[in-house]
Amino acid sequence: MAALSHVRVLDLSRILAGPLATQILADLGADVIKIERPDTGDDTRSFGPPFVKNQDGDDTTESAYYSSCNRNKKSVAIDISRSEGQELIYHLAATSDVFIENFKVGTLKRYGLDYETLSKINPRLIYCSITGFGQDGPYAQRPGYDFLIQGMGGLMSVTGRPDGEPGAGPQKAGLSLADITTGLYATISILAALAEREQSGLGQQIDLALLDVQVACLANQAMNFLTTGKEPVRMGNGHPNVVPYQDLKTKDGYMILAVGNDGQFSKFCLAVGHPEWAEDQRFRTNATRVANRQHLIPLLNEVVLTRTTAEWIALFEQCGVPCGPINGVKDVFADPQVVHRGMQIRIPHRLAGEVPLVASPIRLSRTPVEYLKAPPMLGENSTEVLSSLLGVSAERIEELKDAAVVGR
Repeated sequence: MAALSHVRVLDLSRILAGPLATQILADLGADVIKIERPDTGDDTRSFGPPFVKNQDGDDTTESAYYSSCNRNKKSVAIDISRSEGQELIYHLAATSDVFIENFKVGTLKRYGLDYETLSKINPRLIYCSITGFGQDGPYAQRPGYDFLIQGMGGLMSVTGRPDGEPGAGPQKAGLSLADITTGLYATISILAALAEREQSGLGQQIDLALLDVQVACLANQAMNFLTTGKEPVRMGNGHPNVVPYQDLKTKDGYMILAVGNDGQFSKFCLAVGHPEWAEDQRFRTNATRVANRQHLIPLLNEVVLTRTTAEWIALFEQCGVPCGPINGVKDVFADPQVVHRGMQIRIPHRLAGEVPLVASPIRLSRTPVEYLKAPPMLGENSTEVLSSLLGVSAERIEELKDAAVVGR
């Protein structure tokens, strides 16, 4: 038995945050039914190129973006703007444990698919709403997108080169980080609500906002400001609270040095042939190193330039100094540790033959993650779900397809 094999999820979310959350639940064994618009489906189906390749190397219709967060799900194409489609959702919600959506505030209420309505049909239903700004407040009606939230939520203000350096200015993360972290918080919230339901027997609504999540993820930078009243600044790859903890230029490129405590700094100084730095009053503790980083970093730059990245990594690994290369994505998937941990998988796919995917990082000893289904084609499971789960006859399903309530 998978960890969540007893859980059914009705997924009306699109793009990334919601689909990532439901993919995690699906990987853990939940029965995830993805409801999509007939004809177009999840917006990310068209987010390409690149598209998944078939066995001849030609593009399929399935985008790589869509494939990143939709495995292990069933796709059912239903037009929820139609009364017949809403009726189908009511019946599916009655048999589900979790309902997740990311429509603008008020949209699903117009369709009778809001929490108040569905909780009367199924009081045990956990209803997770993901929006840019939450269900209330002055921004509640605004659409929210990851890039926008990275800016509004402070992430971009602390990301990028310092003022005065070439290329300085606010910089977004190279990933949709606000969406990804919101997806993780959604998963945590759903699991918490499921656990609480074991005691109360009741579901509840989860109100998740991308902006709230991004503010929460400011973490130490937020506390630095709240503690001192001083605005954090962009520091490139430097760390505001730990030194040395940044990239350094080597003889043939760059490396990451991540010294997390005074003991590691002493080992570093010994390894580079400058044990006196560890006794220097300016550098003896992390606090003094943070205060005197402008004196320490030039010394480190000078010595690190004398060897290659590989030479430094080999040396520092022997003496327990945390370090590493700055890998490109190709290097990541060739890394021996990543290969050993099986972080790239392949799943049979109807169009592609096989589709390459990134594995789940979750390792459970008794109920491990399973990879049972490739990201589904649009409406691939409509007939199966409506007939087996709801008992809809083949004739009625054909009528719904002819009326474009259910996609073909």
